[in-house]
Amino acid sequence: MEKFGIHLLALSHVYSVPQLKRRCTEGLGQRLTVENVVDVLQLARLCDAPDLYLKCMKLVYGNIKTVENTEGWKFMSYHDPWLELEILQFIDEKELRKKTTRRYREEQRLYLELSEAMECLEHIFTEGCTTVGPHDMEITTMNMKKEPCTKFAICRGLQLLIRHFAGCKDRVNGGCSRCKRMWQLLRLHSSICDKPDSCRVPLCRQSKLRSQQVKKKKREDTRWKLLVKKVMAAKRKRAEDDATDTIRDHGIRSFRL
Repeated sequence: MEKFGIHLLALSHVYSVPQLKRRCTEGLGQRLTVENVVDVLQLARLCDAPDLYLKCMKLVYGNIKTVENTEGWKFMSYHDPWLELEILQFIDEKELRKKTTRRYREEQRLYLELSEAMECLEHIFTEGCTTVGPHDMEITTMNMKKEPCTKFAICRGLQLLIRHFAGCKDRVNGGCSRCKRMWQLLRLHSSICDKPDSCRVPLCRQSKLRSQQVKKKKREDTRWKLLVKKVMAAKRKRAEDDATDTIRDHGIRSFRL
């Protein structure tokens, strides 16, 4: 296998010896190096060995800078540009898949953090935590939990944001980014809250009613646009019918027996 593995793979493919071909594919896959990977890749492509072809592609992808300096790559780029294009396409797909996976993980992490923030928001305005609590409950050392909050870091950040939101003078004019973030959190809570009437989070019920009014307005606007579109179409059709009748009447009057 060390000396004649490449030759045996070619012969096993030509003479259709599947057991030998499988042994050669496994053996060459275990002996892949940066120096011989391009040659083995070309052979795997010609001999229809997908497993070996994929192993070669992965090795090239992980060591592309080194592989590009080998004699096999230079020979391949000069004599087989289609294979070079396949390799570059494979690398682009791997990079795109890696970026997609990274973006998906970041999105999932963000959704998880927002979910935990919603739980902490309800916890702060229902039970109270450290320095912020419901308006009708005084936060003292007597009614505080002895054990630390399980999501203390998130709760602490929300409490600082709430304290800033309560005393900020720029929030009315919309010039404070921290207040905008707080508005977004309150709006998100109202969107997922299923008990707005009994919820103790501030502005929950008002935000839900406002969002329902906005949705209703959008539906009404859509219906109005559809009505206007149909009326305009009917108007155009009537104008076309009137023009056709005028031409027909004129033709009848100009006809002589």
